Amino acid sequence: MQYNPILSQVESVCFMGALAVYFAAAALYFVALVVKKEKAGRGAFLLSAVGFALHTVCIAARGINAGRLPFTNQYEFATCFAWGITLCFLLFAGKFHFQALGTFVVPLVFLVLGYASMQSREIHALMPALQSRWLGFHVSMAIISYGSFGVAFAVAMVLVFGNRLKAGGLTDRHLPDEDTLDLIIYRAVALGFLFLSLCIVTGAIWAQKAWGSYWSWDPKETWSLITWIIYAIFLHLRLNRGWRGRKAAVFAIVGFLCVIFTYVGVNTLLAGLHSYA
Repeated sequence: MQYNPILSQVESVCFMGALAVYFAAAALYFVALVVKKEKAGRGAFLLSAVGFALHTVCIAARGINAGRLPFTNQYEFATCFAWGITLCFLLFAGKFHFQALGTFVVPLVFLVLGYASMQSREIHALMPALQSRWLGFHVSMAIISYGSFGVAFAVAMVLVFGNRLKAGGLTDRHLPDEDTLDLIIYRAVALGFLFLSLCIVTGAIWAQKAWGSYWSWDPKETWSLITWIIYAIFLHLRLNRGWRGRKAAVFAIVGFLCVIFTYVGVNTLLAGLHSYA
């Protein structure tokens, strides 16, 4: 199958451009943290938005060139994973007027996109198991879910280490109070949990159609369930036991570590039906 070289070039240029802009944004956020300049923080937020725009063009070019949704290998999903984190960051930062959140989120985006840069970018035709309309539903749910959990992780780190950050120069004007941080974590986890639930349900339906079984205890299925249980415990403890603040934040951190293992660790260490992704 022949692919459009112009679209391949657009994808490559936008990918490297997004990577460079995210790095610049992370560096500018660090400067804003050290010198306590709001203009630097606003500039970093603007750079993050520019990086997101380039990132979006990169994914669109990939999808058009491949003639399918770009969700089917490590490079493609890592690129979309980083995109989902950025999308959720921009939405939560805008809603809660917490632009300094990028200080903790953008480096994470850069690392995930850096991981994507180390993967093969070769475009392959879809294997039969992936030739389904459920691909878009299932993977897009995972992208939004993981992106939301990434934001919750970043805010949880702020909450857990907030006193040290303030001592290092991050003033109250830049850092919301603990109740607001806790609320952001809760809403980000709730959003991620909803989409993770939909991801698991759509995956089960797809699995039944592709492999004849709703659930086969594949390593990725198992670790997705473990991640779902951890966040379910988080929501239960917060809503029914009143767990807030640092205790709840620790759960959000542990949950995201499980997300990372589900994506990177399972794909690297455990062979299964999802090995292609």
